[in-house]
Amino acid sequence: MRDRHSAGFTLIELLIVVAIIGIIAAIAIPGLLRARIASNESSAIASLRVIHNAQQTYHSACGNGFYASTLPILGDAPLGGTPFVSPDLSAAASVDKSGYRFTMAEGDEATSAVSDGCNPTGVAGALFSSYYATNNPLAVNVTGRRWFWTNTLGTIYTSDTDVFGGVTQGVGPPGAGAPIQ
Repeated sequence: MRDRHSAGFTLIELLIVVAIIGIIAAIAIPGLLRARIASNESSAIASLRVIHNAQQTYHSACGNGFYASTLPILGDAPLGGTPFVSPDLSAAASVDKSGYRFTMAEGDEATSAVSDGCNPTGVAGALFSSYYATNNPLAVNVTGRRWFWTNTLGTIYTSDTDVFGGVTQGVGPPGAGAPIQ
């Protein structure tokens, strides 16, 4: 026979504790996923702001009035200087960061530079009069819910669907994007 003062839990008590933990997890996990998506989207917007600022600096200080057409050009330091963007944004022409794929290219209406920029990869054929940059979620509704786009003008646009293309110097983005800043 069991003594009333023996230590330990009964099976019923353990099942109640497991049920409570399950209920708490069911409530908390969707909130954590929403927070992760919001964090990824904030990082995507910040990356576009960084690229726009780097492009403006490159345009005025290094590109002789032209913009870099790819991310590696911005990551290439001028002689005796520092790169325009960090290595995490300039490792390749398309970069995956915080659940988003970031790409940049010259605009549809862009003209090519006839002279080189101040860094080794900023050659005449790789510099253009306009650019656009996009950030697309790697897995929709898992890593992000919105698409982002910016261009030479610097306004960042968002859309719930992938409506952005390469048009750059107009008053807004292609498609039905809405400005967020």
